Amino acid sequence: MESPWSDLAGKVILVTGAARRVGRGIALRLAREGARVAIHYHASEQEAQRTAAECGAALFRANLEQVTGIEAMFGDIQQRMGRLDGLVNNAARFTRFDPLDITEADWDFIHSVNLKAVFFCCQNAARLMRKTGGGRIVNISSLGGIRPWAKHAHYCASKAGVIMLTQALAKAFAPSITVNSVAPGVIPFGEPPEEEAPRIQKMIRDTPARRAGTAEDIADAVVFFLKASEFVTGQVLAVDGGLSLR
Repeated sequence: MESPWSDLAGKVILVTGAARRVGRGIALRLAREGARVAIHYHASEQEAQRTAAECGAALFRANLEQVTGIEAMFGDIQQRMGRLDGLVNNAARFTRFDPLDITEADWDFIHSVNLKAVFFCCQNAARLMRKTGGGRIVNISSLGGIRPWAKHAHYCASKAGVIMLTQALAKAFAPSITVNSVAPGVIPFGEPPEEEAPRIQKMIRDTPARRAGTAEDIADAVVFFLKASEFVTGQVLAVDGGLSLR
């Protein structure tokens, strides 16, 4: 029997942080697959509007640092879209500090969006999905959740948390909702900060695929998880050109 998820046409799928970069690439790919895309953004309004116009997508603004904002966004999705079938938790932050210099504010800046918001988006999405029989959740984690980066301890901790959260929620939400994670490798956008450039170039040189990744590479993996059967859940797919193997 063919899975109802073998075709994404008509599926309502929310992508957080979809105004630009990887989120934009995911949203554009889902639109090409025929999904009814819902685009979340916070500050990047012009970019969100441009992406939404290209996708024929609905826009939803929310500050993911605040649970009340997350709850309001999902209420708005229910009202405007009528249902929710899929969620791609893509929104994230990235900073670089010596661990001895990280402050409470630095820690909270990363974890409020990278981990806390991911959980509460999953929670609110699952509540909506269960009203219509189930759905699919894909959390974008990171190679930094698999491999330790000394100057990004707070970021690595947040993304490792996303991976464990993915596995725990896969158990909690089964069998009607699958929860999986895509862990991107090196995906540069524009010129990296001067202090980051040597590290990024070294990571690209060390990547067995001999290139950096693209938003399209990540979108391919997201679509794989969205279309997979309910027998694929709790999995983490490193889309990193083999860098995690080194």
